[in-house]
Amino acid sequence: MGDVANTEIIPMPRELAVVYNRADRIFRRIVTSGALTSLILLGLIGIFLFVKSAQIFNDRGLSFITGSNWTAGSGDGVILDDFSIGPMLTGTILVSLIALIIAMPLSIGGALYIEFYAQPKIRKVLSTLLDLAAAIPSLIFGLWGVVIFTSFGERWSALLNSRFGWVPFIRVQNEIFGRSPFLAGCVLASLIIPIITSVSREVFSRTPRDLIDTCYALGSSRWGAIRTVVLPFGKSGVIGGAMLGLGRALGETVAVYLLLNIVFRYNFRILESEGGNIASLIATKFGEATEYELKALIAAGFVLFMLTLVVNMLAATIVTRSTVRK
Repeated sequence: MGDVANTEIIPMPRELAVVYNRADRIFRRIVTSGALTSLILLGLIGIFLFVKSAQIFNDRGLSFITGSNWTAGSGDGVILDDFSIGPMLTGTILVSLIALIIAMPLSIGGALYIEFYAQPKIRKVLSTLLDLAAAIPSLIFGLWGVVIFTSFGERWSALLNSRFGWVPFIRVQNEIFGRSPFLAGCVLASLIIPIITSVSREVFSRTPRDLIDTCYALGSSRWGAIRTVVLPFGKSGVIGGAMLGLGRALGETVAVYLLLNIVFRYNFRILESEGGNIASLIATKFGEATEYELKALIAAGFVLFMLTLVVNMLAATIVTRSTVRK
């Protein structure tokens, strides 16, 4: 009897079955089909670019990415074709990083102000304007940069050169500050700030209110609650928004085309009046390209496609790890 009484009765695990009704099944199939369609289209685009550019990679090899020359050969063979995108790839990364460095503190500060400091009426107006700004075409930002911002940007560039000219990547040989990577990065920053701010504000708004109230109950200030609760909670979302903005900056065409002189020479000085990016190169050369040059432009597009894909995959990895650590 004692042995029977001391024996633990382990309940059998129950099997939980989810039963979907007809509407749920239809919705599930539609969403799955949409996701699969996006992946298939993305894969087809990548395959198309790779197939069309295979001859360029076969002929040029790694020098297509590292070289610094873009010469369309003559039809009689006297001048040979020589295509490479090294300076344009460097310019793409440089301008995008400048834009991200400028945009990140402004976006985070703007998101925190809208969500935690602005009055409800002001918050509603600013949120609406923010969403509208994110939908403005890049052409408008490019024209604004050329017509209005360039004069301000040149004065800022002269100030940077006079105060921080001892820094190697800021010092310039000729003090001509127009159409530089710094100006293009500033305009791209204004282009991606609404995107990053909108995503960051949405993430900050989802911070559990009881955690914030707990900080207030323990005597913390508003900034203390933001620093200890809001920012750690929204870190993954801010990173995701930053990578989303970086992806747009990497592929930006019109704004960079209007603000940079395309020069096929490696330039790591942000105030030098030369540069370019892959997207502006394609826009400039596409209309008058020969058949072989067209394949080189498609190869450049494939490199940009892979670069953007790697950035998005890296962002997804960072966001996932940040979410798991919570």
